[in-house]
Amino acid sequence: MTRTARCVLFLVAAAVVAGFFVAAAMHMPPFGGSFHPYRDHSVLAALRHATANAVSSVNFDQRGLDTLIEESILLGSILGSVTLLRPQPDEEERQIPDSGTILPSTKLVGYLVLPLTLVVGIDLVVHGHLTPGGGFQGGVILATGIHLLYVAGSFRAVEGIRPLTPYRLAEAFAGAAFACLGVATLIAGGGFLADTIDRGTFAQLFSGGTVPILNGIVGVAVASGLVVLFASFLDQEILVRREDRKNSDKGTARS
Repeated sequence: MTRTARCVLFLVAAAVVAGFFVAAAMHMPPFGGSFHPYRDHSVLAALRHATANAVSSVNFDQRGLDTLIEESILLGSILGSVTLLRPQPDEEERQIPDSGTILPSTKLVGYLVLPLTLVVGIDLVVHGHLTPGGGFQGGVILATGIHLLYVAGSFRAVEGIRPLTPYRLAEAFAGAAFACLGVATLIAGGGFLADTIDRGTFAQLFSGGTVPILNGIVGVAVASGLVVLFASFLDQEILVRREDRKNSDKGTARS
């Protein structure tokens, strides 16, 4: 496709999107009004389904299909980034020694905060249907917590606790599990990703029906996907250099 054709295609698509956006904006309720039908209906639906966190109810029950699409976008973005960051034919991987420049206090704080961060991430995922949090937030914190070992100055330790193959498999299986649960609820007589199982007692850990299950699935998918993404960036920055510089004493890692 020529550059002119790409520009024409973009302008046509942008005009269509702009038209829909303007039409939607013109039909929105006035700003600052007291009429909030979506808020009222969503909160009542969360209460009916014994989900204390109305936001999680919207994400994983009332608009579960939207969340599945968002999860697919995240997985696609990670896949694209990993593909772009893979070593090229004119690059090679090399192991570098520890720099030894990390302050002992930095290492100490990194090792102390690591378990606390992981506990907070797990708590956000497990209690996402009860309190603010959820799979997306908890997954990001879990992936970040694992890489605190790199901040503490031990890249080899990071490599040891994040072998990429299990994380790649967990990411794929979690994405598939989300979609399969939607099909199961459809077969059970409800809608796709409808909350059709026992919803338990309101504000208790085992409540909310499928909402905590989907929270956990998303937590696994987000944490695993971000670990793979971070690993690709770190490998590219630390381990990969151009082959035409390998004989140079001042060869540096390519970012």
